[in-house]
Amino acid sequence: MAHASLALQAALKQVSSEIDRQFDLLLTIPDDPRADLYRAMRHAAIGGGKRLRPLLVFATARLFGVDRSCTARVATAVECIHVYSLIHDDLPAMDDDDVRRGKPTVHRAFDEATAILAGDCLHALAFEVLGHEATYPDPFVRTELSYELARASGPSGMAGGQMMDLEAEKASFDLPTVTRLQAMKTGALIACAVEMGAILGRVPPEGRTGLRGYARDVGLAFQIADDILDAEGDEDLAGKKLRKDGARGKETFLSLLGLDRARAQAEMLVDQAIAHLHPYGPEADLLRDIARFTLERDR
Repeated sequence: MAHASLALQAALKQVSSEIDRQFDLLLTIPDDPRADLYRAMRHAAIGGGKRLRPLLVFATARLFGVDRSCTARVATAVECIHVYSLIHDDLPAMDDDDVRRGKPTVHRAFDEATAILAGDCLHALAFEVLGHEATYPDPFVRTELSYELARASGPSGMAGGQMMDLEAEKASFDLPTVTRLQAMKTGALIACAVEMGAILGRVPPEGRTGLRGYARDVGLAFQIADDILDAEGDEDLAGKKLRKDGARGKETFLSLLGLDRARAQAEMLVDQAIAHLHPYGPEADLLRDIARFTLERDR
């Protein structure tokens, strides 16, 4: 958590503990042949990771005084989708990675079939959690939450971006195409986390414009910082293999802009993201800290 403010460090720690607690309750290992499936899900979901997306749900919902227990369930659903995507991205058919969050990837710790099922089950668990009345008493709110998460994780969002990323290994993408790819692959779920916090706060769609602008800019800044980390970062700190994109010949923000321009673009996006929060006072300071931290992190 290099350079994170004290408030952000405390929030990250609290949210990480909360999400781990939620997964521990949801993924109790059964005494039957499904045991290894649950162990694989726990291996991927509990411990490690930045928990950025859950934190964005908490930080946004806090603006509107949402009950923390409701927020925790929604944040866990978002993290379910993120973790499922990591399990599947790490598979030999995708990125073929051996390490994730400082430990063996699920298909290495177990096997490929179990990893695929673990990802599938985390995807399903996200919507099981959102559909439960414990998440929010109003079924219309639960429906909107489910719709937004499905849209952000499917072909118009994260999965579609991953397909574009696979195609990037075979084609040369220009800057607008790379921007669209990353807005889908990385930015969609980050934007959804903010959107879901606002939905919990019963903010109407027309009242979410500033928060959407914030989320869009933070998502792109996060990805530019990720590209820089992939080229210059420390694998031990990152907890995963780095320098993969260059080896595969994929165009990134870094390869297209160069290091100095990429950093300047990320800084501009962070400033722009923070400017979108001008209607809010100190209650949005955590969101401002998160925006700044996208550039300062070491993992």
